[in-house]
Amino acid sequence: MEWNKKIEPGLRAVVLGMGISGRAMVEFLLSKKALVAVVDNRDFTDLSSEERTYLTQNRVSFMTPAEGRGAILHADFIAISPGVPKDLPILSEVRERDIPILGELALAAPYLTETVIAVTGTNGKTTVTALIAELLRASGKKVFVGGNIGTPVLDYLMRSERVGFLVLELSSFQLESAGTFRPDIGILLNITPDHLDRHKTMGAYIAAKMRLFRHQKVGDVAIISGEDSFCQQVKSLPGDREVLCFGGVGSGCATVVEGTEITINHAGVTVAVSITGTALESHTGLLNASAASLAAFLSGCDDDAIQQGLESFVPEKHRLQYIKTSEGVDYYNDSKATNTGAVCSALASFSGNVILIAGGRDKGEEYAVLKEPVREKVKKLILIGEAARNIADVMENIVDIEFAGTMDDAVVMAARCASSGDTVLLAPACASFDMFGDYGQRGDVFTAAVCGLQDRKELGAIS
Repeated sequence: MEWNKKIEPGLRAVVLGMGISGRAMVEFLLSKKALVAVVDNRDFTDLSSEERTYLTQNRVSFMTPAEGRGAILHADFIAISPGVPKDLPILSEVRERDIPILGELALAAPYLTETVIAVTGTNGKTTVTALIAELLRASGKKVFVGGNIGTPVLDYLMRSERVGFLVLELSSFQLESAGTFRPDIGILLNITPDHLDRHKTMGAYIAAKMRLFRHQKVGDVAIISGEDSFCQQVKSLPGDREVLCFGGVGSGCATVVEGTEITINHAGVTVAVSITGTALESHTGLLNASAASLAAFLSGCDDDAIQQGLESFVPEKHRLQYIKTSEGVDYYNDSKATNTGAVCSALASFSGNVILIAGGRDKGEEYAVLKEPVREKVKKLILIGEAARNIADVMENIVDIEFAGTMDDAVVMAARCASSGDTVLLAPACASFDMFGDYGQRGDVFTAAVCGLQDRKELGAIS
């Protein structure tokens, strides 16, 4: 039986992990007068002075896993951060004792009264989440945007001000422990291999994504890709939700795309909008806009508001971000493309003549899925990071390959071999942690290197 109740004062809670989500859970549980302890891999002295002061002032015990075993096994429930693996041995003991394991969404679920729009998928989550919020705001609606995109939903629940719509980006890690969380509109954009170092199998990864729809009921809607076979599995899930497809080119989809035009057909109403001249004008942008426009339409936005929102939308950094054109060569930063599916999506946005910079820390990806997109679109592959050799072994005889020791070197190599009309694209297919703090830093370093190319040319470093 899954947890589906509000927090009663005096309940003993152990929070595993003291990151952003963990801190939000601690603050939320304290606001409900629970008795809270934290178990984290760090020592107390490793915390910031602000964190230490906060925990001390609120009488929150802080323990390492070895120190906290007893507290964990005698808790009324465990609150787990998304970054904590569900297969920890101590959690097996917790399950044997029937102690509930709750993520942020499970804790929030009993308190949610607003319309909830939740977005998941391997790629495009952040863009679609932000775009839906933009479309809703263009229609005059009050919106909170959060989840995996930045602000935990528990932070929102501790505010006094309320809005009409919560638009949440959700990862597979968050959905694993979502409890009875139920979105009014759940959106599954796509599923391609990712995080297999955590989930181990595609089946487990898909199952985590499908939990988004587990508790939907009559009146709720599932929006899924009309072209992704994994997404189509939602149709076979138990429950009486309405399932609508987006992005098709023929009948059977609630949104049909053609060129840069999107047509929504639902419940006898037809709405047409366009991404022509917008920042979304690409193959990937068209699909993202198709899903977001359908969600906005179902939320009561009219066609004028949707069109206005599409035109005003500015995508987040590091997501197929145009940097500049230099001597006829376009430079794009897609550092957020940390899996092969994202790279395939990025390459689909270009007609060819791409110089691709890829590599980083391996996430258990099957790089073979990149063979055909690379063969069709890429004229040179420049590899960096720990996974460079693994990628090169798969791409042998597919494309001309060079290796670079740093991002600066990779950009200079790309500039040297690029001709007018080419595109230099950073789309790593890997995590960033071998060389950078995160994908954002990796994208920033790439951008700085691109913007510094003119100085290098003037100094004769690039001929």
